[in-house]
Amino acid sequence: MKAENNCIVIFGASGDLTHRKLIPALYNLYKIGRLTENFSVLGVARSELNDETFREKMRNALIEHEKANGAMLDKFCSHLYYQAVNTSDARDYGKLVPRIDELHDKYQTCGNTLYYMSTPPSLYGVIPECLAAHGLNTEEYGWKRIIVEKPFGYDLKTAHALDIQIHRFFEEHQIYRIDHYLGKETVQNLLVLRFSNGLFEPLWNRNYIEYVEITGAESIGVEDRGGYYDGSGAMRDMFQNHLLQVLAMVAMEPPAIINANSMRDEVAKVLHCLHPLNQEDLKNNLVLGQYVKAEINGETVAGYLQEKGVPEDSNTETYMALRCEIDNWRWAGVPFYVRTGKRLPVRVTEVVIHFKTTPHPVFSKSAPENKLIIRIQPDEGISMRFGLKKPGAGFESKEVSMDFRYADLASPSLLTAYERLLLDAMKGDATLFARTDAVHACWKFVQPILDYKAERGRVYEYEAGTWGPTEADKLIAKAGRVWRKPSGAMKKKV
Repeated sequence: MKAENNCIVIFGASGDLTHRKLIPALYNLYKIGRLTENFSVLGVARSELNDETFREKMRNALIEHEKANGAMLDKFCSHLYYQAVNTSDARDYGKLVPRIDELHDKYQTCGNTLYYMSTPPSLYGVIPECLAAHGLNTEEYGWKRIIVEKPFGYDLKTAHALDIQIHRFFEEHQIYRIDHYLGKETVQNLLVLRFSNGLFEPLWNRNYIEYVEITGAESIGVEDRGGYYDGSGAMRDMFQNHLLQVLAMVAMEPPAIINANSMRDEVAKVLHCLHPLNQEDLKNNLVLGQYVKAEINGETVAGYLQEKGVPEDSNTETYMALRCEIDNWRWAGVPFYVRTGKRLPVRVTEVVIHFKTTPHPVFSKSAPENKLIIRIQPDEGISMRFGLKKPGAGFESKEVSMDFRYADLASPSLLTAYERLLLDAMKGDATLFARTDAVHACWKFVQPILDYKAERGRVYEYEAGTWGPTEADKLIAKAGRVWRKPSGAMKKKV
């Protein structure tokens, strides 16, 4: 299904996200026919560029990132425009009115406008107010939608204040809070796997599931984002938004129908059911870590405190592991172990469902574990682990697997996360975007962790290239369990 005719206005168009992600995503949607010819992109930033210089910058970005060339590239770039605006000054937004009107007339887009805030978070409340000052938020002539990048607030208080600020000028149905994790094919496939197969749904509860692991690992450090990252840490950068949303999709109830309201109702219910964490819970179930200098593959890698832009006495966590529970009928008593970190051995995001073992191991001293591994990135796929007879005499069981990898499809045509989410926003489908009640529920759950860390939370050291502090292993070992140590790829077909 194609997107509606519209004008896409990107604030922060001279920034890294625009040329690395947004313009390539729009180009690929155009290339595969998901955009009509009736669209335009208006880049907005402080930089003094014009249409031609902006097109040339984006053309070079597409050649670099997408290996684009030829007539298709030229045709796409002809839809790109630019307007220099002081994004902090409401009066300067007056320049946008004639430019946007001109593009609506030229491309017959009926006033439909998608605003994308690819800017520092400090402007998330400013831009909506400045747009409203010039009537650019009203839907008397075409729809108006605004995409907000993460982070949506810095804590519960600031998230609530930002929400109030944006809602003064845009209605909830106009606000699209983007989380690119939810645009990943395998995250969406979680829902299809669960709700379209009678095989899994009867087992998806406390009676058959022992525990759930959710891992979001990155092999890189903070790179050149040290200044930004030191103000967020692993908790705000990954856990509060990405991984809690993944947890909610693993644990949610089947929606009555597949639409934005029903889906987001069920996600919000899970987040509201997260067991509140008190000081004792956090003392026993939270581990924070920070990577230190180490040698990886013969190369010395800097520790976090040696990274550019990081204060030498920083106590910011680059790793966190948490044991949490969901207080509802389906999941009561089932622990969810969630971990994320930088400078871990591999880049991988996956969910592991650990099913309960047989009550009595008939064929071996210990029964093989039954696991369902859902790989979100990279090398997206699903692996089912179970026991079969080991070849030879006797009845010794051995763990084997059945694997599905998206890369094995004959003609994969998967949209990237930004392609999928931009297309959905243009179509008015908010299913994969966070709703205000879910955002508040996430911050309400995370706020006690932030307070605990500020008051007494210890940050343990771990060597770059390892799976985090040894204290994280002790956390899961309390119940006789170990973390899964995934490789960079799902098992390939033999």
